Amino acid sequence: MARTRLTPEREGELYEAVLDLLREVGYDALTMDAIAARTRSSKATLYRQWGSKPELVAKALRHNKPGDLSDIDTGSLRGDFHTVLSRTDDCQMEKDAALMRGLSHAVHEYPELLQALRELLIEPEMNGFDEMLQRAVARGELRADNPALKYIPHMLIGALAARQLIEDRPVDRAFLTDYVDSVVLPALGV
Repeated sequence: MARTRLTPEREGELYEAVLDLLREVGYDALTMDAIAARTRSSKATLYRQWGSKPELVAKALRHNKPGDLSDIDTGSLRGDFHTVLSRTDDCQMEKDAALMRGLSHAVHEYPELLQALRELLIEPEMNGFDEMLQRAVARGELRADNPALKYIPHMLIGALAARQLIEDRPVDRAFLTDYVDSVVLPALGV
């Protein structure tokens, strides 16, 4: 597929517009026509550049992530987790959590969205977490056979979903930092 060369600024504008529309109307009602109108692009350009709505949404979400987790190496697992959490502010965390709640329903209806999210967002994040955890094993902070290692992503995603459900409060950095220190790290034996 031939792709048009976009400046990073223009690409960022397009991704922000996609996320804004997604927040406004949800995945079901999000159309390439609406994206084209909002971004003053042609639908043909959008399809040529991204191929499909699921790919465009997944890439917009990926672009919105603050950096690659595999790049984080503070010398301690606690420091690594805290650095991950410091990369976004509370307002962005709340917006991201709302987006993910909305998309969690859509992935059941649209398997192509789930596939795009897995390939472009979930797998890179899981690989980054795995690298962080493996560095902690190599440093001797964690035992390689710790049964909790494989559940770290589940714990973190669960915390994101559960806070709103249980406490009717948005997720924020203070909550996640306390959760990591009180739940995640002790489960790992740190």
